[in-house]
Parts: sequence; C-alpha cells; structure tokens
Amino acid sequence: MGVSLEHEKALGGRVVGVDEAGRGPLAGGVFAGAVHVPQELAEELLSGAWSGINDSKKLSEKRRNALAEIIKNTKGCVWAVASASPKEIDSINILRATHLAMRRAVEAVAEKAARSDFSVLVDGLAVGGLPFPSQNLVKGDSKSLLIAAASILAKTERDADCMRLEREYPGYAVAKHKGYPTKEHLRALDRLGPCPEHRRSFSPVVEATLFPIV
Repeated sequence: MGVSLEHEKALGGRVVGVDEAGRGPLAGGVFAGAVHVPQELAEELLSGAWSGINDSKKLSEKRRNALAEIIKNTKGCVWAVASASPKEIDSINILRATHLAMRRAVEAVAEKAARSDFSVLVDGLAVGGLPFPSQNLVKGDSKSLLIAAASILAKTERDADCMRLEREYPGYAVAKHKGYPTKEHLRALDRLGPCPEHRRSFSPVVEATLFPIV
C-alpha cells in the first residue's frame, strides 16, 4: 500500500507535511523538509504528477532527485527545507536540533504562503515547539503524501550538502557514506581526526578526538 491523503483529510484545512533527514550521521547538519499543497490539488497530484512519491528511503537516488524537482516546480505547492548545524546539534542535542530544523521549515512555508492557519502532520514521534497545532504519524513517510514529499526534499537537500562536505573536507568519503558511521568513515576519522563539520557530541567523534592515531 502506497502513500495516501487519508491523514491529511482527517486533519482538514491547510496541512503541512514535515520530515527530517540526517539524525544518525557523524557529520553535517540535520535537515527538515516541509510541504503544503491545497487538498483539492493534492488529490489530482496523487493520481498524476506525484503518483511516484513515496518514502525517500524506498527510492533510488536518481528517482529521488527527479521527484524533488517535480515537487519544487509544482504550481500551488509551497515548500521549504531548513537545517540545524553541527554546532547546534552539539549545543542542544540531536533531538532538539531536529525539532528546531522542523520548526524552521514550517515557519518558512508559513512565511511563503503568508498564512497562519496551518496544521502540521509530522513523521515519527510528537514534536514540540512547532508554530501550529500538530499531529505525529509513525512511519508517516510511507503513509502520507505530504510527509513523503517532505522526506524527499529533506533527503535530497542533505545529500547535496554531503557533496559540499566532500569538496571542502576530502578524505572522509562523505559523498559515499553520507556521514554515517561506516567502517570507512570511522577509519578516516581515526586517521584524520574530526573536521569542523563533525558532530563533536557523538561518541565516535569524541573517541577520535581523545585518542587520535599518531
């Protein structure tokens, strides 16, 4: 069973779907996507241009990138991607930083739409601090069209940022593992030490800082 508009319809009114990407990596920021489409338009998109939208993890990189461009260029769609930096993650912890990125993304959608009457449908567990009433949906990225669209934008934006990290800090192979704690990444971390974009509060980075290979 694919994504649907069941949960958007249950909320009613103007709904923003929200999802994150990048909670687990050792480097880079955590990203959040937020997507709003009027429900009558969403019905058309679900059976048309957005029929291929699904949980970003279930899509190939090529397909994700293609769908991200479709979402961004859909007339009537209001979207935003926001992030919280590695320093913010280290300062307030990854959970609060994820919620901060989500709040920023939702606020950006509200600003673009010039409206303040949204409801938020957020993937996973409940999120505090959002600017509008919200409802969480476990595994929402495989159930809700708007959350799935948000997951695609968050993932593709974070992957693009990993390419930036690859250019600025070569040697860690971030373009390959996207900052996750693979054996290759951990070996590079031990060999090179952390770069400025590593999350200093995450255990493998702490260990590499305390016990560098000399």
